[in-house]
Amino acid sequence: MIFGTGTDICDLRRIAETLARRGDRFAQKVLGPAELQVFHARRARAESRGLAYLGTRFSCKEAFSKAIGLGMHMPMTWRACETLNHPSGQPYIRLHGALAEWFAARRLRAHVTLSDESDYAVSFVVVEHDPDASFHSPSPIAP
Repeated sequence: MIFGTGTDICDLRRIAETLARRGDRFAQKVLGPAELQVFHARRARAESRGLAYLGTRFSCKEAFSKAIGLGMHMPMTWRACETLNHPSGQPYIRLHGALAEWFAARRLRAHVTLSDESDYAVSFVVVEHDPDASFHSPSPIAP
């Protein structure tokens, strides 16, 4: 059963302006540990790739916060929600700490899609209630 949906569009020009003003502090505030490593690697290859990565992750966190109905309120925090990729490229959400516990206790599962173009990043998240999910699953979101 669908628990919630969320979508977000992000103007990459605004992300670029924020990065120019605040430097890496912005990326460190928004990205989780694994995301931050990927951001730095992509940015080292091409500034535009790092910017697109940061924009899609920012957008996804916004969409996820809408899908779970919390917005950016506890236990939802920027760094507690990471959007990573399987080797195939398929994105998935990995949660940490209190947010992971909150999500697992409700037996929820998330599905995400991301896309970016020259000036925009967009994401769409569907969260479903999974009555067969375990309360004590080590990974609250099945890939």
